[in-house]
Formats: sequence, C-alpha cells, structure tokens
Amino acid sequence: MSDILIRIRDREGKLHEVDASTDMNMNLMEVVRSYELAPEGTIGICGGIAMCASCQCYICSDHPLPEKTEDEEAMLSEAFYVNDKSRLGCQIRITEDLHGLEVELAPEGA
Repeated sequence: MSDILIRIRDREGKLHEVDASTDMNMNLMEVVRSYELAPEGTIGICGGIAMCASCQCYICSDHPLPEKTEDEEAMLSEAFYVNDKSRLGCQIRITEDLHGLEVELAPEGA
C-alpha cells in the first residue's frame, strides 16, 4: 500500500478526505500543506521541527501514534487551545497504520 485515507477537518469546519502517501516519508503537517487545507503561512511555520505549534491538531480517532517527544511536549505546553487530543502534525509520520486517521486542525494562533 502506498496511499492511505486521512480525514481532516479544517479550521472552517469543513471535512476533507485526502489520500496520503506512505512511501514519501511525509508527516501530517506536510499533507495538510500539500492539499492547501490551511492558508499559506499559517501552518508549518517552523518547517516541521517542533519549534512552533502552528500545525497543532486534535486526533479524533483511536489510531496508535508514536509517543510525544520532549520537544513536542515542550511546544504544546506553551501553545493555545491545547487539549488531551493535541498533537503537532509535523511529528506524526504517515504510515500504513494511520489509514482512516481522523484529525481536526486547531484554531489559528495555536
């Protein structure tokens, strides 16, 4: 399998079903950017190195995810709109295990 289905609710509340490649070493933030699901300059500002929280999202499904790194924990501790389901999209690699993943983008300014 090289593509999986991911459901992403954008900041306007619209649900998008997108195909994400598992063989390009992409992360969730890059998928959001490639489908232009957030205005340019509002997501992935740091380039995906867990130095901002612009790619914060809420995981809405029960998929197993990698544990949060110290950098991700530190960034989320300073972000706005954080809840128990918050993750940084840049820290979630697209793998076959994530087929059917459902996420919601956190409000801008997160």
